[in-house]
Amino acid sequence: MGKTLIKSLFRKPATYKYPAAPRAFQEATRGHVEIDVSKCILCSICANKCPADAILVNRDERTWEIERMACVQCRSCVDRCPKQALSMEPDYTVPGEEKIVEIFDIPKTEVTK
Repeated sequence: MGKTLIKSLFRKPATYKYPAAPRAFQEATRGHVEIDVSKCILCSICANKCPADAILVNRDERTWEIERMACVQCRSCVDRCPKQALSMEPDYTVPGEEKIVEIFDIPKTEVTK
């Protein structure tokens, strides 16, 4: 036991001092889906490929919405987006008592001749 104690004194801590020290996420971490509304064409492929049904695309109202706590970070929507409007960010959505639904308005794109 003394040997283990001495080793532990000279090693780095095995845990982080969260929330005092924010966690550094690794490069391959799947955190949450982000959308670039300027690229989205409201094709609904992301909503159709989402296994958790966390994404809803409304073409009439021109909105794209995601239920953050329903998303399983599988990356299916990101991989299948034809315009690369979706990306995965490494940080996670902080859980809370209320359902987190984010709604994004997609602007109309003008066709140039």
